[in-house]
Amino acid sequence: MRKVLAAKLHGIHVTEANFHYLDPDHCDEAGILPMEFVKIWNKNSGARISTRVILGERGSRCCVLNGAAARTCQVGDQLIVCSSSLLDEQRIVELRPKSLTFDRSNLITDRLTYSVTSDAAGRYGFEIVGELGDIKALPLRSAESN
Repeated sequence: MRKVLAAKLHGIHVTEANFHYLDPDHCDEAGILPMEFVKIWNKNSGARISTRVILGERGSRCCVLNGAAARTCQVGDQLIVCSSSLLDEQRIVELRPKSLTFDRSNLITDRLTYSVTSDAAGRYGFEIVGELGDIKALPLRSAESN
C-alpha cells in the first residue's frame, strides 16, 4: 500500500483563527470527509500541521483554525489542505484526485483533476486536467528524453 493524494484545497484563505472549520461545499466538491485527517501547509509562513476536518456553515466559504492549529496562521494566509488515501500501487491509474483553487474570498477559481497514466511498458505519466478537459500541466521532460 502507498499513501497518495486524495483531494486538495489549494490556496484557500484563512478567514478566522478560532475553530477548525471548512465550508462543506468545498469539502464535498474536493472529496474531503468530516473528521478526516488532513495535512495543512501555510503558503505564507511555511508551517505544516496535521489536523481533522470539522465542517462549518454550508456556503460560508470559511476556513477557520482552532487551538494549536490557530497558532500557525494569520487571517488572510493562504493554505493548502490535502487529504490522502492508501491504495495498492496498481490502482494509482484509477485515482482522480480533485484540486480546487481559490481567490481571496474563497470562491473557487479552478477545478483540476490529477491523472496518472501507465504505458504498455508500465511506466507512469502524470497530467493535471482542467475543468473543461484541457491539459493544464505535464511533467517536464529531461534533455535525455528529447
